[in-house]
Amino acid sequence: MATTNASAEAEARSILERAAESSFPPLHAVHHLLSVGACVRCILRLLGAYSSACSCASLTASVLHSFLEEHDDSIKGGSCSCLSADDSYCSVCLGVLLPAWHRDECLETPHTDISSMISGVVQKEGYQVDDFSLEISLPPVIAANERAVRLYMKQKFGNENWFKDKMFPQQIISVKEALRLLMVPTLEKQMNAKHGNGSFRIRLTYTHDDASQKLYSLLPNEHSRKRKTDVRNGSDTSSEAHKRNSADGNNKQISESDSFIYKTLEGIKDQEFCNLIQLPPEKVSKPCHLMISCMRSPIYIGGRYLKLSRNVSQSCWIIDDERMGEASVEEIIGENVRAICRGDGCKFHAAGREDIDVRMLGSGRPFLVELLNVRSIPSEIEVQQIEDRINSSEKKYVRVRNLKLVGNEIWTMMREGEAEKQKQYAALIWTSRELAENDLHNISVTKDMEIVQKTPIRVLHRRSPLERKRIIHWMEIEKVEGSSNYYLLHLCTQAGTYIKEFVHGDLGRTHPSIGAILGCRAEILQLDVTDVKMDFLQ
Repeated sequence: MATTNASAEAEARSILERAAESSFPPLHAVHHLLSVGACVRCILRLLGAYSSACSCASLTASVLHSFLEEHDDSIKGGSCSCLSADDSYCSVCLGVLLPAWHRDECLETPHTDISSMISGVVQKEGYQVDDFSLEISLPPVIAANERAVRLYMKQKFGNENWFKDKMFPQQIISVKEALRLLMVPTLEKQMNAKHGNGSFRIRLTYTHDDASQKLYSLLPNEHSRKRKTDVRNGSDTSSEAHKRNSADGNNKQISESDSFIYKTLEGIKDQEFCNLIQLPPEKVSKPCHLMISCMRSPIYIGGRYLKLSRNVSQSCWIIDDERMGEASVEEIIGENVRAICRGDGCKFHAAGREDIDVRMLGSGRPFLVELLNVRSIPSEIEVQQIEDRINSSEKKYVRVRNLKLVGNEIWTMMREGEAEKQKQYAALIWTSRELAENDLHNISVTKDMEIVQKTPIRVLHRRSPLERKRIIHWMEIEKVEGSSNYYLLHLCTQAGTYIKEFVHGDLGRTHPSIGAILGCRAEILQLDVTDVKMDFLQ
C-alpha cells in the first residue's frame, strides 16, 4: 500500500514539475489561490495549467503545498499557513473536484472515490452496460464562485504580464469538463464500458442549498425581495421549492431558483457583480450534496401482432372500475417483453387499432413496444424467446410475428406508413332481402369509390364531430352457403375508414353505404382485419 501511495504521489509531483517547466504561472499566484481556499484542481484550471492533472486523483493540496515549499523562494525555509487546518471545502467548486470528499447517502457501503460510488449504483440497479454518457448538473453558485475568483485575480494580478498574456476564457476548463476528465478513465475500467454518447446515461446532480440560497438572497431582483419578505414572515418559499426539487427522484429539471440565478448572473456586469458578491468567495464548511441517478434511453421492439379473440381489446380498457374483455394485446405483449428487459415500464404503439370484437388476422398489425429504462438490452435469441413465449401461451388470444429489436428511426417509419396504408377486411353481413346476381356484380366491380363519413355515433363521445372522405379501393361479395340473407364481404379501404358504418350507413352519416347501394337494410355481424398493407417488419 505504501508503495502504491508513493507511486501516486510521484505521479502528481511529476505533473507539477512538467507544468512548471512549460507554462506554469508564477508560484506566488498559485500560493495565494491556495491560501484563499481554492482546491488544487481549480487553481490549475483557473491559471490555465490544468493539463493532465485532471485525471490524477493523487494530486492533492498537500502535494501542491509541498511542491511550493520546494520551488517558491518566498516561502522556502519559512512557515506557511496556506493550508488551513479547518474542515472547509474549495471556495470555488465546493468540493466537487475533490473526489475523496464525495458521499452518497443512497449507498449502503461508503466509497472513497466517485468512480466507485457510480459503479456501486450501477451494480445495485443491475444495469448491463457496454457504453455510457455522463451528465453533470452543478448549482449556479459554482459559476458565481468561479467568476468571483477570476475578478479577484484580475484585481490582484491584473498588472502582471503573465496574467495579461495567459488569462483567456477559452483556455479555462470548466468544472464539468474537469470532473469528467478526472473520473472517466477510472470509471471506464471499473465498469468495463466506454464513455461516449451511449444510450445509458449516468447523471450526477450536485446541490448546495446553503450557498445557493445565500447567493439567491444577494441578487437584486423582485424575486429576491419577495423571498426576503417571505423569510421575515416565516415562510422561505424559494428554499421550500428548492428542497422539493432536490428531493425529486428524477432530478431532470434544474430548480426554478437555480434557473433564476443563472439568468440573473448573465445580466450582471462585472462592476455590479463585485459590489454584490464577496471577492474572493468565502470557504464553505460542507461540500455539495451529490445524487447519482441512472437512466437508459428507451429501446424499441417491433413486429406484427395477430388478435385471435373477439373479446380482447388492443389496450387495457376499464370502464367504471370494470375491465372490458378478457385481456389486452398491450398487456400480453408488453408484460412478456418487459420481463426479459427488466424495464421500469413500457408503452405500446400500433399502426391503427381494431375494436374489441374485431379479430386481426393475415400478416398482422405493425406495432412497437417502447421500453423505458431497461436494465438489459435483449439479444436476438432473447427476442426470439419472447416471441415463442407469447405464441405458446395456453390462451390463444394473441400471436406475434417478426419480433425484432429496432432503432427509434422506425417510429417515424411507422407513423408515416400508418397514414398511407391500405387495410383489407372480411365482414359477415346480413341484408333484409336476398341479393340478386346483379347486386353481387355491382358491388364486385366497384373500384376506388369515394365515400363521406361523419364521425360515427358510437364514438362521438370521445372524438370530434368531423366529416371525412375515404376511398373504398375494391370489394368482393359472396353468398354464405346454406343461407339466403348472409354474405361475406371482402374489401380494401383507405386507412381510417369506419367499416361497420360503411355497411349499415350509421343513420345516413356514412354515404354511400352498402345498404344505400343495395337499396335495403344491411347489418354487420362480424368483422376481421385480414391485412394491413404497410412496409413494416413484413
